[in-house]
Formats: sequence, C-alpha cells, structure tokens
Amino acid sequence: MNKVQLSVIGLTSGQTQGSYTLILGEKNGRRKLAIIIGSFEAQSIAIEIEKIVPFRPMTHDLFVSLSHLFDIELQEVIIHKLQEGVFYAKLVCVKNGETHDIDARTSDAIALAVRFKCPVYTTDEIMLAAGHEINIEEKIEDGSEDPTDEELEEEKAPVTGFELDEFSTLSHEELNILLDEAIKIEDYQRAALIRDEMNKRG
Repeated sequence: MNKVQLSVIGLTSGQTQGSYTLILGEKNGRRKLAIIIGSFEAQSIAIEIEKIVPFRPMTHDLFVSLSHLFDIELQEVIIHKLQEGVFYAKLVCVKNGETHDIDARTSDAIALAVRFKCPVYTTDEIMLAAGHEINIEEKIEDGSEDPTDEELEEEKAPVTGFELDEFSTLSHEELNILLDEAIKIEDYQRAALIRDEMNKRG
C-alpha cells in the first residue's frame, strides 16, 4: 500500500445543519480530502487543536486516558478505503510490542490522532479518487517565485469555520469571562471562537 501522509487543514460548516467538513491536506503536496463529519466530532477535533481544556473529559479524552493507563499506543491512523462515498479508517495500536488494527469512523480516528499526535495516512488510490488540488496558482504571477509560507497559510480554512466579528470589540477580560462560561456549559465551538480571537491579539 502506497501511503500518503495527511494533516488537518481545518473545519468548515457543512451544507446541512449539524454537519461539518473536515479538510485534510496532503503533507508536502497540494491535494486535499474533504470529509463530512458530525458536530460532536467536529467540536472534539477543534477544541484539541485550539488547546481548550473541557470542563469535563470528552469521549475521545476518556479513550486517551484509558490507553495511557493500559499502556496502549496509537501509532498511526490510516484512511484505507472509500466505498460509496464513505471513508473507512483504522487505528494502528501497539501494546506489549504487538500491533493491532482497530476499525474506526474516520472522524473519531482523526479526533484521536490529534490527541496522540500520531501521523494520519491514506492511500494514493483514495487521493486519486477523491482528492482535490489546492488552488494556489493565482498567487503566482507569471515568472514569479513560489508562494511564501504566509501566502500558503491563507489557503487554510479556519479551524472552526465561524466568523469572529462578534468578539472583536470585547476586551481581553471580557473574552476570558466568556471563555470560562462557554467551557462550563460545554459549548466548545463558541470556546474555540473566543480562543481564536484571543490568540489573534497575541
């Protein structure tokens, strides 16, 4: 199997209510995969990327705690099959030197991968069938040099995919209060937005 390494580019709102699009980009390449996932999994991925600490452990955090307790390492995630528009993934785990493959939904697998900080792979066949090339050509003028890292960063979708305008006029203290309230009621999408605004200010 010819593996292609992927990284999380971002999350955007889906076309149907309660759905989100997870965008995975080819490492050292221009192709990307767009995978529709649910709101819970989107929240779980977003809060880990944004480094937001939940008021109570989420399901994926519980899995991580159990894995550490019983000395199970998540070595890698592989999106290995695409059938009738559905992506299939597996967790490659190691315990006592033995490797085990565990079937998982792709959204859950990615939520765990960002927590274990393990690589995510797919196959070249899947990239050929479902991958799309990131459009950066318009950033290169005739005969000019390759785009800078800052220009490439502009191609990335925001992690949460929401607008931050409602927080732009608030003070840092007000943002901190709203962040604490959002975490207490487990509104992690809103918490991620607030954290984005705080990070933007430095």
